[in-house]
Amino acid sequence: MIGDLVIGLSAVVVAIRDSEAVVLTVRHRGSGGGPLGLPFGPFDPDGHRTFELALRAFVTEQTRFDLGYVEQLYTFGDKGRDAPLADLGDGDRAERVISVGYLALAPAPVDTHFAGSEWRAWSHLFPWEDWRAGRPVAFEPLEAALRAWAAGDAQRLARARLLFALDGAPWNEERVLERYELLYEAGLAPEAARDRGEPAPDRSDLLMAALGEPMTSDHRRILATALGRLRGKLKYRPVVFELMPDAFTLSALQRTVEAIAGVPLHKQNFRRALERAELVEGLGRLDADTGGRPAELFRFRREILGARPVSGLSLPLLRD
Repeated sequence: MIGDLVIGLSAVVVAIRDSEAVVLTVRHRGSGGGPLGLPFGPFDPDGHRTFELALRAFVTEQTRFDLGYVEQLYTFGDKGRDAPLADLGDGDRAERVISVGYLALAPAPVDTHFAGSEWRAWSHLFPWEDWRAGRPVAFEPLEAALRAWAAGDAQRLARARLLFALDGAPWNEERVLERYELLYEAGLAPEAARDRGEPAPDRSDLLMAALGEPMTSDHRRILATALGRLRGKLKYRPVVFELMPDAFTLSALQRTVEAIAGVPLHKQNFRRALERAELVEGLGRLDADTGGRPAELFRFRREILGARPVSGLSLPLLRD
């Protein structure tokens, strides 16, 4: 704490498990109680040399997981921000909380063996974000709730249509944070009533499931920011390879991209784009563990990162 200023560090640690994007979570008050959250802790300017070193120490302490790839995500520091409120996990709120979020990527969701920590699928936290099998089931109760909130207000309805692809509007997978914040503003996100000190509204089981699992403090907002950032970054940096093992099949790579982007990709066009980008090369051996016909193994040509500018991956949608 610096005067009335508190700096908190939060880690969004992402991996792929069984073709699903998962995030490392903790229960800050033990495995049996307390809300779900991200690995988190306050920055001590006297004891920590840098934000990143402090973050790595927090994650290892809370989950016994050692971070690899890490980048600063965003600083949530708007004065008087209340969408949603943030605290340090002990019930005490400072006058000003600066929450610095980090995005970390892991090639495997290793078992942390630490009470209270677990890998949670992104689709459980944001059910409306997964379009790989078409329009999510969550959209039916969400659409009804959003239209009831708009209640004839043209501006509200236009925002809901644009963000949630209502009435034939196109889906933009990168606008994750804006969608979550609209649900928060509408009082639909479970965190909204909590932060306003109001009792939880009486809702149907279908709507509750569609709204996803709430998280402590502003951690779901931080997580939404991370998902939107990562989805955008897929297209201009080869960041997806930080989620892959040293050797992988092209099908596994496509499933990983789809799990992060939340949309289905056209197989042949995806592979043509990979070939044009020259990001991978065959290893001359097959993976016999595919459950079907053996597939060739590839590797990421990491050496090209220092040789020339490298873009991300084209995302040719299946509908294209």
